[in-house]
Amino acid sequence: MELVIDANIFFSALISSGGKTQELLFSEELILFAPEFLGEELRKHEPEISKKSGLSKNDFELAVSLISSRVHFVPFSEFKQFLTKAKKISPDPNDVEYFAVALKHACALWSNDKELKKQDEVKVVSTTELLKLF
Repeated sequence: MELVIDANIFFSALISSGGKTQELLFSEELILFAPEFLGEELRKHEPEISKKSGLSKNDFELAVSLISSRVHFVPFSEFKQFLTKAKKISPDPNDVEYFAVALKHACALWSNDKELKKQDEVKVVSTTELLKLF
């Protein structure tokens, strides 16, 4: 199953080591995509995530590397043609790029943000819903 993951899913996997989100991220049945800018988001929120996770700097970097190895980061140039449609359907302007990547790959978006379900162009699945599928 192909899915686009949003930043909060990635962050959740870092914060709750060994949790269900992390378990799903490493499932062989999932092919995961994210816009390249997710790396920038991660760096921006690194202090907060590090504090919540309790990981040392080295362990944090290792965890990011391991999780990143499961995600295909999509360059902006590969999904920019989907931005106009994504802007129209995304309930949150901060999530437009995630919707654009989902449109490009014709797949669902994995997010726990209920607000994102307030559109019917891209299927949005929560961690709880995903767990029911496996």
